[in-house]
Amino acid sequence: MRLILFLLILISVNAFSQCKTFIISVRGDTLNCTDMQGKKQGPWVIKVESLRGEEGYEEEGVFQNDKKEGLWRLYSLVGDLIAMENYRWGNKNGKNIYFNKMGNLLREESWKAVNPDNPYDTIPVYDLIDPTKVIGSEVIKLEGHSLRHGLWTFYNQFYGGVERTEKWWFDKPTNSLTGAGDDLAPIDITNSDSAAAIKMAVKPKEVLEFEKNNSKKKKIKVRDGRTGY
Repeated sequence: MRLILFLLILISVNAFSQCKTFIISVRGDTLNCTDMQGKKQGPWVIKVESLRGEEGYEEEGVFQNDKKEGLWRLYSLVGDLIAMENYRWGNKNGKNIYFNKMGNLLREESWKAVNPDNPYDTIPVYDLIDPTKVIGSEVIKLEGHSLRHGLWTFYNQFYGGVERTEKWWFDKPTNSLTGAGDDLAPIDITNSDSAAAIKMAVKPKEVLEFEKNNSKKKKIKVRDGRTGY
């Protein structure tokens, strides 16, 4: 029994020694740890007091190297859950959900976090004729920290039900979202090097052969459906 107690004390002391500052929760857990470099690490609870008409709240989650990571929960100062937010690299990422004081759903947001060390992403390029067909990929630079990306849904906070939806594509509004998994829309690449690939893809083989065989002729007479000149 003494050995077990000694090991627990040793583990606790070792954990505390990695923190320059910290607090102990009512359950004995280490919270709000700041390491020797002054960076927030591990589980944190942050309280924001009411100010100038803005209601206060508490949030709890995990810091990694001074940046929010994973799921964070927000509560009113009376303990009601008001939001569930997801983070990556300290930026909002994935689905975030918000509630009113009565616990009714207010809205669902969809975000894409940008890696500050590598602000580029490789996205699929879809056939403009057949949006389900991927014909290549393209590297784009992402501007910002968190981008609205995917479906946003707004609910009536009193009666429930969907009031409206918004669809976003890398922080730009779009009317249609298609694609695998991420609800991504086909991108317009008419001004890129892949434009030729699209034009080739939509032409039948017979048309391509005809154009090749007659490319050096000055004038090619074909039937075009007209009945007079």
